[in-house]
Amino acid sequence: MNGIGSSVTVFAPATVANVGSAFDVLGFALDAPGDTVTATISGNPGVVVRSIEGDGGVLPLDSSRNTAAVSARALLDHLISVDEERYSSVGITLDLTKGLPIGSGLGSSSASSVGGVVAAHELLGAPLKREELLPFAMEGERIACGAAHADNAAPCLLGGFVLIRSYSPLDLIQLPTPNPLSVAVVSPHIELRTSDARKILKASVPLGSAISQWGNVAALVAGIYRNDPDLIGRSLADTIIEPERGQLIPGYQAVKAAAKDAGALGCSISGSGPALFAMCRSGSDAHRIGSLMAEAFMTAAGVTADIHISGINTEGAKVIRRN
Repeated sequence: MNGIGSSVTVFAPATVANVGSAFDVLGFALDAPGDTVTATISGNPGVVVRSIEGDGGVLPLDSSRNTAAVSARALLDHLISVDEERYSSVGITLDLTKGLPIGSGLGSSSASSVGGVVAAHELLGAPLKREELLPFAMEGERIACGAAHADNAAPCLLGGFVLIRSYSPLDLIQLPTPNPLSVAVVSPHIELRTSDARKILKASVPLGSAISQWGNVAALVAGIYRNDPDLIGRSLADTIIEPERGQLIPGYQAVKAAAKDAGALGCSISGSGPALFAMCRSGSDAHRIGSLMAEAFMTAAGVTADIHISGINTEGAKVIRRN
């Protein structure tokens, strides 16, 4: 086991969850934007949040309600249970810089959770395997939205496409990365909280819709394995969740139509929204399509939007500085 360091800074990237038809079971990581978390050894046992930048003063410094701190604390509690003598006196101070808008549909809470737990883990000598950190990051998600889901946290932590086959027990499958694929993500300047986007969902699903959804999820995974962009695009269709959540996003229909008309392989809501993503054949296509999607937000709803162009990030959260 490596020794405890003094300070580690981690970049945790944005993610796209659900990926059209695969609600709560599939996500992939983007290159940028993302959150940055610095973990520093302190003289007082436990985990505290010293500073938060880029959140407009919205996020709590209270470590019991801050996603980065909750995740880091969950890790530390686990390590104490394994080796109390080594870890019980450890103190960690976190400094968080938000590069992701809150409630954007880009995995903002997951980036903070993953950034916090990875920074703390590296600071403490990285005693666990990377995939073993996911349950701790999911505790941060539970604080953020009331559900410990992993379709943002898993790809943020591990990179690439990650399928969650089961939550009980937790069973992850890392899928291959289709190449080349580029993604245009357009994030309108409105906030849509995950908890609110979940409240609108119906408790029951018509059998016909469920059958269509199962087919699309299976075909999406097949398209990823076969490196078949056209099949991936056709399989992004969501017959259950998106029709409900689309009602919460001003200009949703116009933006989606703009992407498809411009040649996107497929377009869907990123996570719980309000961001939308378009799968594209190339980076140049993604830049062109992203611009048209942003224009459609303005024309249809009078809403400005940020455009993010990315490949599929296969690395996930990464250490960018050690002291």
